[in-house]
Amino acid sequence: MKTLAATRTDGLGGRLLAMVNAKCLADKMGCRFGFTWNRRSIDMQFHSVDPVDKVFAGDFIEKHWLGEKIDTARFSVLDGIRFTRSSLMADARRNGYEGWICDNFRILKSYRQDWFKAMLPANRSARSRHRTFGTFGFSEPVRATIAAAGRPQFSRPMAALHLRSGDIVHGHYRSELEFCDKVIPAPLAKAIVMKLASKGLATLMIGQDRATLDYLKSETGAFVADDFGAGQFEDETLKAFFEMALMARCRQIHAGSSVFATIASVMGGIQVIRPKAVFGERGTATAILDELKARQSDYHPLEAAFGYQAAFVLTENSIAPARARGILEKAAALDPQNPAYALKLAAGYFRERNYRDGEAVLKAFMLKEIDARVEGFMRILQVLTHSSSHRQMMAGDFELYFAAGKAGHPYAAACSAHILRTAPGRIEDALAMATLSLEAEPTNRLFRDVELAVRTAAAADDSALLRG
Repeated sequence: MKTLAATRTDGLGGRLLAMVNAKCLADKMGCRFGFTWNRRSIDMQFHSVDPVDKVFAGDFIEKHWLGEKIDTARFSVLDGIRFTRSSLMADARRNGYEGWICDNFRILKSYRQDWFKAMLPANRSARSRHRTFGTFGFSEPVRATIAAAGRPQFSRPMAALHLRSGDIVHGHYRSELEFCDKVIPAPLAKAIVMKLASKGLATLMIGQDRATLDYLKSETGAFVADDFGAGQFEDETLKAFFEMALMARCRQIHAGSSVFATIASVMGGIQVIRPKAVFGERGTATAILDELKARQSDYHPLEAAFGYQAAFVLTENSIAPARARGILEKAAALDPQNPAYALKLAAGYFRERNYRDGEAVLKAFMLKEIDARVEGFMRILQVLTHSSSHRQMMAGDFELYFAAGKAGHPYAAACSAHILRTAPGRIEDALAMATLSLEAEPTNRLFRDVELAVRTAAAADDSALLRG
């Protein structure tokens, strides 16, 4: 029997969601379900994951646990391509696979049971995932925690609001603009609470930053998890299950694309509502900016900066460049170490063919990184070409950098050389840009490093051609 394996190694929510998807799919296809999980606790900066026997019951582990990891060479990987049971089985027979790694969060939307289902937009997976979650064998402490979350009485109909922050707002992910959709910015919370109140719903706020929760509770009268007994759990994993189970009892869940909120929706069989569905893109940005205009100092600087970031991402292509620049400048003032703001500010100037001011932004940030002795290749360059979900978040700005580099601006040329070095078949163009920057400032250490990296890549390409 072939195996569908969930093998994620990130936080609790991500692991559970992959497991729900893999088991749901395995049950539909008549395959074996398996999962990997660590034997010891793992402590990350913003997450902790308990060992397998603290989360799951012994019989569930014995039946489904594949160990801490599997030999990935013996498994294929399920991605977003549409498939049926017969197409997968044929693929497995042809290639000798033991099964498939099933870590893509959207994988159920790719499964088609037959021709008729293929004509539908996607499988209706929400109900199936809810039923599948109910078949998980959790440990006795986890089961008791989930049961405890079912005992408090809600005095009014309740909606949950998940304010994820952690590594996306306070950690390095804040430089990757793709994560704006994963978080409801704290400065948007008041508008959501007011909207829910207008519909007769009280709000339960779940979040990672206690100071922000306390502030918003005092301002809005919303409830927090401690009002219903979350304080009794010192263990972070048990507290997480308690909070997810509380959210699962609510009428609605308002959240970004955070998997923590998604697991709560799976537990309760209820929908997650995104802010854009309530206010629209422009309305969401306006609510954030209005709150920050009035009360910016009430928020942690990084929470406020992320609010500006979210407003910028929502409106970048629909407002005047000067307006977008003003939003970014406020974010950069609160979070001056964030390279994404410098890159976007420079691109905005380049879009207006104001190469001088865009170059000045890049130069100031890059010199600051050099002065701070940032180890390895400059972080601003890494952010510029960072790829996620098979795309580069800054790719829409690349041509603007190329134009600025060709116009004789050495910092834009260095950025362009780095972009082109990472693009297939563009090494010669990268060398031209690297040479332009180095000729402008032959003693510039950054430009020398960029030029060396490009020449190393070119040599590697030449060696590959000779071997071929």
